[in-house]
Amino acid sequence: MTGTAHTEALERELAAQFGVRHAVAVASGTAALHTALAALDLGPGDDVLVPALSVVMSVAPVIHAGARPIFVDCTPDGTDFDHDDLATKITAATRAILPVHLWGRVGDSVRLLRLARRYGVDVVEDACQAQGTQVGGRHAGTFGTIGCFSMKDGKVLWSGEGGYLLTDRDDLYAYARSFRSHHQPPYPGVRATRPGHNYRLAEPLAAVARANLARFDALLARRRRQAGLLRELLSGTPGIEVVDVSAEQQWNGYSLLASVTLPAPRAFCEHLARQGVPNSVGTFRLVPADRQPVFAGLPTTPCRNAAAVVDRTLAVVLNDHDHDGRLDRYAKTIIREARRWHRPC
Repeated sequence: MTGTAHTEALERELAAQFGVRHAVAVASGTAALHTALAALDLGPGDDVLVPALSVVMSVAPVIHAGARPIFVDCTPDGTDFDHDDLATKITAATRAILPVHLWGRVGDSVRLLRLARRYGVDVVEDACQAQGTQVGGRHAGTFGTIGCFSMKDGKVLWSGEGGYLLTDRDDLYAYARSFRSHHQPPYPGVRATRPGHNYRLAEPLAAVARANLARFDALLARRRRQAGLLRELLSGTPGIEVVDVSAEQQWNGYSLLASVTLPAPRAFCEHLARQGVPNSVGTFRLVPADRQPVFAGLPTTPCRNAAAVVDRTLAVVLNDHDHDGRLDRYAKTIIREARRWHRPC
């Protein structure tokens, strides 16, 4: 197979896997989000509501598109938007809501879509960490107007690097295919409203993605088993309360999630990273997006729930290559260090 054959086959297979009309493969999850916003013709003068409980990569595409991100707080448990805060931040300038399914968990999508329809705004799902999570038998990333995904290493479906978007709308599909390749060749019916990008997915990476998509169910089951094993090993550890994910959703087990009730929980997560346990706060220095220096100057109100959730959450990073021995070592390290922990001076 040559040219774009693997990419085109991957797109057909992704659409079939997730039960949508169209998939468009792109170079990364960030590229998927930017492409989705461009397809919706968002730009200067438009606002996009984004969760403070998210990462830089989820918010940056809004700025790349020329729009303005407006940060929204989360519920105290971090599982959804604070819908009261969300509703108060919708204005005449709001064009879209961009929920981020952090750590694979999905909020109340039905409620969110009802609100979006009431105000006539689109929903662009960042489901980069939620491949395989389902709610009511429906996949994360298929509730909104467009769903965006990453295939970077560590994702359930991985190809080293890459991404894709899912949609049922023919017009958005056509625009996204055109936009990812500088609008070349021109696609019939596509009106280029801005310059395109080189967001094409390389054919060797598309081939890797296809091979992994063929074993997606096994990859998903493995990730769920990994999170479940760590959960079992850490059960009853003082100061480490493993988080329960709602039984209403079939969670993909993206990361082991625990609430740290020890003193100085953020410092404890950083300490674990130095002891060889990779985690969102300690390894990647996760802070709420509204507190990222790169977004300083954007209008915002304090999103206190998001800050509290991040600081107390131990999200252990998992990937397809983590064997049981490594997970056992992670658990033993967490248990040992939790028993030894005291508030840093």
